Amino acid sequence: MHPDDTSAQKATPPQPTTRSADEGSPERTSAQHRAPSRGVRALLTSPPARVTLAAGLAGCLGVATYAGTRAAAPEPPTTQVPEAATERVDAADRVSRAHLRQAASPTPASPSPTASTSPTASTSPSATEESTPSEPVPPQPVAGLTQAQMDNAKVIVDVGTRMDIPHRGLIVAIATAMQESTLLNYANGGVPESRNYPHQAVGWDHDSVGLFQQRPSSGWGSVAQLMRPTYAAEAFYQALLTIPGWQEMSVAWAAQSVQVSAFPDAYAQHVTRATTVVTALV
Repeated sequence: MHPDDTSAQKATPPQPTTRSADEGSPERTSAQHRAPSRGVRALLTSPPARVTLAAGLAGCLGVATYAGTRAAAPEPPTTQVPEAATERVDAADRVSRAHLRQAASPTPASPSPTASTSPTASTSPSATEESTPSEPVPPQPVAGLTQAQMDNAKVIVDVGTRMDIPHRGLIVAIATAMQESTLLNYANGGVPESRNYPHQAVGWDHDSVGLFQQRPSSGWGSVAQLMRPTYAAEAFYQALLTIPGWQEMSVAWAAQSVQVSAFPDAYAQHVTRATTVVTALV
């Protein structure tokens, strides 16, 4: 339409040339609202913003997924133990306490069934050594005696000690054996039987044998008995105890009272050595 057409001009009412500052143009208002939208759109379309939005979106999705998983996951079972399991635990606890009580209380050791039947247990050298008593240590010789003489002296003193013979009686016995046999166990060449028994020397005085040269023909005992030092010593002490007042006698006279020797004074020379021997053995 041409601008000079008057009908058109009449149909269009005149528009005021000025508007109040408070009245905003619709176009201007919409323009003002659209301007920020274009800025946001430009910002969102930039590569850094896209990366940031993608990361934020992934984080939100992860949080949502985790929350959904947490919500969907079944709750853990309660800590209540079924009755059967509880009973088994209680039974195991009772057995454990019973074992502890048995370990704490002393129980008699029962012999192992294989210990008596094991061949190695009975033939073990260590077990034999432990069960075998150690041999006594031989006495140390004194007063010029040999080991054999000192061993015989110990037999005489031991027998007298078992018989409760006083100390002086032990000296009398040792002095007598020193004179009669030099503390050696004698056999007799005139008594062949005497050589059948352990001996340390051979004599020829009538039928006298042993440590005290006692005669079987005089009633001291058999040859077999008198060749045993323990028997010979016991026979001497029994004869000494029958002599009245022997403890007040001299050693030589007490010995002579028992032996009735042809040389009564010979016993006196052995008193000092006999005392030394008895002191060493008692």
